[in-house]
Amino acid sequence: NMKFNQYYLECLSHASYLIGDETTGRAVVVDPQRDVSEYIADAKELGMTIELVIETHFHADFISGHLELAEATGAKIVYSSVAQPEFDFMPVADGERYSLGDVQLQFLHTPGHTPESMSIVIYEHADDASSDSGVPYGVLTGDTLFIGDVGRPDLLASIGFTRDELADKLYDSLHNKLMPLPDATKVYPAHGAGSACGKNLSTELWSTMGEQRRTNYALRAKDKATFVDLVTEGQPPAPGYFVYNAILNRQGRELLDETEMPPAMSYDEVKAAMAGGAVLVDGRTPEEFASGYLNGAINIGLEGRYAEFAGSVIKPDVDLILLAEPGRELEGKNRLARIGFDRVVGYLAEPYQVMLANPDDVHVASRLTAPAMDERMRDVSDLQVVDVRNPGEAAAGMIPGAVGIPVGQLPDRLAELDPAKPTVVYCAGGYRSSVAASLLRQRGFGDVSDILGGYNAWEVAGANA
Repeated sequence: NMKFNQYYLECLSHASYLIGDETTGRAVVVDPQRDVSEYIADAKELGMTIELVIETHFHADFISGHLELAEATGAKIVYSSVAQPEFDFMPVADGERYSLGDVQLQFLHTPGHTPESMSIVIYEHADDASSDSGVPYGVLTGDTLFIGDVGRPDLLASIGFTRDELADKLYDSLHNKLMPLPDATKVYPAHGAGSACGKNLSTELWSTMGEQRRTNYALRAKDKATFVDLVTEGQPPAPGYFVYNAILNRQGRELLDETEMPPAMSYDEVKAAMAGGAVLVDGRTPEEFASGYLNGAINIGLEGRYAEFAGSVIKPDVDLILLAEPGRELEGKNRLARIGFDRVVGYLAEPYQVMLANPDDVHVASRLTAPAMDERMRDVSDLQVVDVRNPGEAAAGMIPGAVGIPVGQLPDRLAELDPAKPTVVYCAGGYRSSVAASLLRQRGFGDVSDILGGYNAWEVAGANA
């Protein structure tokens, strides 16, 4: 009689949940994405009413859909009683229970990733919740416990909490609140592999408490001091938009209308907006972008982690214009809205006709094969090579002479590079390097290439040479 749906958004590695009781038709949604139509449609199909939108914490890596869902359904917004959002909410105490009928929820305060983080224990039957021998069905751990990892304690350093203070709390939360749960209880976190909310996240979307106790490096740390060292070292750089999102999630803000198209713009309108500081975001694949792109465009492909990289290289306070394969403009707008980048002023209408009509504004991007890169390194004495992967990736090997600047740090570290030098950027596979190369060109670097297939292709070519 319990309905349990997990929703997984690959491009943000974000998991959200709908839990309902079929006997009463009452349901809750946990940590929703900002475009909420799927939860509403599923609840309707199940004949259920969403009465609570529960947030495990103030998220930093996406804008949650709590306000949109509350507006659409009349549901109450729930946070831990430690949280202080700037809108009406229902605070829940540590240990507090909530009944959906037979299905029972229990809220556990689990501070550490953030001070107001909480986890939600789910009991399939009221009997399980009331007896000591009852095994909870699962626990929604937010960003406290991941599959193979724990939430990083260093994201809020800028908002007045020290990393070690939060790591200390995280250890206590894991050991006193989550570790006592039975082996069979399933673990459902808010994120999976690829998220910058941790460094070792599994590609699995759920696990069990028993499995995590046995295999999770952070839970196996022999004492608190070891734990704090382990979880604070080697974290990937947090994308620039994280603090913006963490603050925005506690505020009242504009609601997203996910059905509303951004306006179409002529090329003259686009050029005028760009002259005024707007950024043209080209959502095509690196291959399509390289074969012909407009002056000043930054390539962030819709096929990849689009919002995350837009939020890494563009500031939230600029106007954005989309260039996309016709039919994907609304998707582009909504995906940027998922990180609160709401300043999409429009999209370029008929982009291919525009490029044909304005050949002087169209460029071809240089992309080097691995052998061509070796040739370039031999022939060009002052070649500037930039590795835009994360430090953890670069630690396993870099192209000789390369300087490491993770793509999200590039806008703030341009002074370390010389725009007059011939430059090659590379990542692991070719997506981030196209973002980085287009950004450098937009910022006035004259001769920029990236490497097809990235470091992986270069390493394979070297091994086979």
